[in-house]
Amino acid sequence: MKILFVLTSHDKLGDTGKKTGFWVEEFANPYYTLLDKGADITLATPKGGAAPIDPSSDSPDAATKDTERFNNDDVAKNKIANTKVLADMNADDFDAVFYPGGHGPLWDLANDANSVALIEKFNSQHKPIAFVCHAPVALMKVKNSEGYPLVEGKKVTGFSNSEETTVGLSAVVPVLVEDMLIEHGAFYSNVEDWAPYAIQDGNLITGQNPASSELVAEKLLASLK
Repeated sequence: MKILFVLTSHDKLGDTGKKTGFWVEEFANPYYTLLDKGADITLATPKGGAAPIDPSSDSPDAATKDTERFNNDDVAKNKIANTKVLADMNADDFDAVFYPGGHGPLWDLANDANSVALIEKFNSQHKPIAFVCHAPVALMKVKNSEGYPLVEGKKVTGFSNSEETTVGLSAVVPVLVEDMLIEHGAFYSNVEDWAPYAIQDGNLITGQNPASSELVAEKLLASLK
């Protein structure tokens, strides 16, 4: 199993003066779930080099067994510090692609032409494409083979408007994931705030929030067997 993880390069939370990036749990759980099953994992970002970690996801109250494992894993931390350049990645070289969330993707991966082309190629090859929390925003400009939005008519989930309101960033983010998915014709659904929820429609796998990363990883793994 060769799996590409695509992370954000963006580290500024709008005009708040605060930092953002990717959410550690949303990377760590799928990373170890897949790694422990023998997956060969490559990490890429739009800019290459170090992928920024959202400081809020590295706090004690956000800690899980997987984030603690990551914090003690020099190999994984070195991979995060030295990601490949997204434009150099080719879907032909991988069996699946996974996008962890965090607020960073709302600014860069939402509009990244290389990311869009990559997802479209994975999809045309009927390979699993998986996203969690804010990462489904990377589907915003992705089209299917007929030229329609990829998510049109698909059952999906992602970070809910309610959750964005709860964290106080509804007025800060450039895109609300729930609204974007619905506007692009998806059949969006969610459960209560912060509860685990993931849904699969064909090769498309989406998870609602950080707690959903394990469900997304399990569905991705099952799709590769």
